[in-house]
Amino acid sequence: MPPHMVAGMGDLSMSEILTVKPLTREAFAPFGQVIECDPSTMRLINSGTTERYHALGRAEALGTDAQVILNIFRGQPRKLPYRVDMMERHPFGSQSFQPLSAGKWLVVVAEDEGGKPAIPQVFLARGDQGVNYRANVWHHPLMALDRVSDFLVVDRLGEEHNLEEYFYPETYVIPEMT
Repeated sequence: MPPHMVAGMGDLSMSEILTVKPLTREAFAPFGQVIECDPSTMRLINSGTTERYHALGRAEALGTDAQVILNIFRGQPRKLPYRVDMMERHPFGSQSFQPLSAGKWLVVVAEDEGGKPAIPQVFLARGDQGVNYRANVWHHPLMALDRVSDFLVVDRLGEEHNLEEYFYPETYVIPEMT
């Protein structure tokens, strides 16, 4: 098959194929925090019966009457290859995703280039890894893989409109993974 063709996606000559990288604290640092059990943050509590992994992320709630809220998002599985044609960001608050049903999922983020998202970066997250996007970080909506998946989402509630979307003039493709 020619390089501009991807099984099930047709001609991708106007698309850029994205590389999927493992989700690590270091690689994700420009966008927020990876939320996973970190032995360096562990404290024993409750008379030694519970391990607390402390301060793994920081929720941000900016603006008028802003509050931090908890939600459950139920994500339908995405099929790969997948065309990334849009990104979103939340200018007044962070947004944290923690899987409740262990399964792999994709984290798609982009740096800001003059008010628009740059080329997306794709991270493969394990079912025991969550992320906390800092306020104003471009990211793709939830991308569960393999099965319907529930996520605990820590988000911001407030008076200001906290969603900005950007639609790319060209698409980017996340290829099938082995």
